[in-house]
This record gives sequence, C-alpha cells and structure tokens, in this order.
Amino acid sequence: MTIDIRRRRIAAGIVLLGIGGLGAAAAAAEEQVIRVVAKKFDFTPNAIHVKKGVPVVLEFTTADVPMGFNAPDFGVRTDILPGKVARLRIVPDKVGTFDFTCDIFCGSGHEDMSGTIVVT
Repeated sequence: MTIDIRRRRIAAGIVLLGIGGLGAAAAAAEEQVIRVVAKKFDFTPNAIHVKKGVPVVLEFTTADVPMGFNAPDFGVRTDILPGKVARLRIVPDKVGTFDFTCDIFCGSGHEDMSGTIVVT
C-alpha cells in the first residue's frame, strides 16, 4: 500500500469521525431543558408540556425544605434539596396526561403538591 492511499484512508476516517461528532452534538441540542421550582406547596410550572420521543431534562430547585418529585407513569423520581439542582432525564414514550407528586413530606399542604406532565 502506498503512502498516498494511507493518507486518503486516514483523511476519510477523520471526516467520518467529524460527521459522527456533529450528529451527537445535534442530538444533544434537541434535548429540551425545563426548569421546575418546588416550594411549599407548589411546583412551578405545575403543568409540564413535552413531546413524545423528545428527550427532556427536568431541572429542579427549591429554597424551602427537602422535597421530592415522583412521576410513576414514567418510572422516575428524585430528591429536591435546598441549594442544589436535581436533574432528571426522561424520554416520554406515550401520549397523554400523567400525574406527578411531591413524595417527601414537606409540611401541612403536602398532600396537594402535585402537577401533570402533558405529552403530545
């Protein structure tokens, strides 16, 4: 094999790697980030609108007390701690309206701390 052929193959490999990297960057750019604030006794927003099959990262914060987020229809939950950002990634795989709740007792009114994920 001549040096010229090797150089062409190396160049082709570099081009293919570059294209693959662009695909990964594009996929990451499509990921939707939704910020959710948990406070006694409310999630803001309390209705989260997403699209089926589109990756979503929910970023939770609270300034109050430890709280939780539980979306049983998607099999996900996380703790939400004061001063920290909790990130939860989901890819909705079904269309509909699904409930989520705070699953760490946060005081009187805790039982009403809920919301919905609306998937279209």
